[in-house]
Amino acid sequence: MHTLSDYDFDLPQHLIAQTPLPERGASRLLHVDGGRLVDRHFGDLAGLLNPGDLLVFNDTRVLKARFFGVKASGGKVEVLVERVLDPRTVLAQVRASKSPLPGGSIRLADAFDVQVGERAGEFFTLVFPSDVFALLDAYGSLPLPPYIDHAADAFDETRYQTVYAREPGAVAAPTAGLHFDEAFLRRLQEKGVRTAFVTLHVGAGTFQPVRVENLAEHQMHSEWYTISQATVDAVREAKAAGGKVIAVGTTSLRALESASQSGDLQGGSADTRLFITPGYRFKTIDRLITNFHLPKSTLLMLVSAVAGYDTIRAAYAHAIAMQYRFFSYGDAMLLDVGTSAASGSDPAPANQ
Repeated sequence: MHTLSDYDFDLPQHLIAQTPLPERGASRLLHVDGGRLVDRHFGDLAGLLNPGDLLVFNDTRVLKARFFGVKASGGKVEVLVERVLDPRTVLAQVRASKSPLPGGSIRLADAFDVQVGERAGEFFTLVFPSDVFALLDAYGSLPLPPYIDHAADAFDETRYQTVYAREPGAVAAPTAGLHFDEAFLRRLQEKGVRTAFVTLHVGAGTFQPVRVENLAEHQMHSEWYTISQATVDAVREAKAAGGKVIAVGTTSLRALESASQSGDLQGGSADTRLFITPGYRFKTIDRLITNFHLPKSTLLMLVSAVAGYDTIRAAYAHAIAMQYRFFSYGDAMLLDVGTSAASGSDPAPANQ
């Protein structure tokens, strides 16, 4: 079993992409082809897929989930909505010099008051005065990741959403999907590549580093997903015909694999805390399209499970040397499930 230190690496600050490229499909694509690392453009993906392959996208939509406000005492507060529980109630992170007390109120955006309910672990329950989604849309701001150093503007509000985003509920974008535009989706369809959708509402925990050296002690954050019967059927049909199931992003992968723990993909909705590390045996997905991830993150561990620990170490070193752009607005990778991941064996860590 690897330790946290095995997933650390040095990333030059200038490689953290701060803004999206002018066109969605203009990014680069590092094709990790077994032991080979091939530098490509994202548009080359069309030539790497075959008729009958199935791309599975996450159709979650990012909420305008960040607010600034004040407590009744006058103290400043920052609120980040983590999950909408019902039409008027949310779970939220609340940052303040002193934690708010149950029964108190917070004024958000100098526009409306929310009532503070019971604490739920690291989150607070907040009750809104009217429809949550309407108030978020009217007064909230887009919660860009913590490593992006500017406030969200109108360009971000367009580009930090996928073109197929439908189901509101995420506080972070499923960023592998940001590379796809309508024209490229049509091109893939014309080639005979099929598409299907899952919904997984990405939580702020996706950006949290692992803080325990022993990975077995890590408590994975929870995220809600839904998989329709139509998607289950599309996956089964693709596999029966010899096609590959390609998860577009780690969130699509987590939804598919979470719903496959019985051995076969099942439709429905549930919370998932699935923590995928090397040694995990994949049950549904064959390939993964993903961006480059943070050091010491669960997502770096996940991609190491897909392609193999040594392979990912080599791929990240290559990407840094070749000046790839990292993280949410960065470039992409195409990974195949490696032989170690398919067999369930746990590769030995590379020397650091």
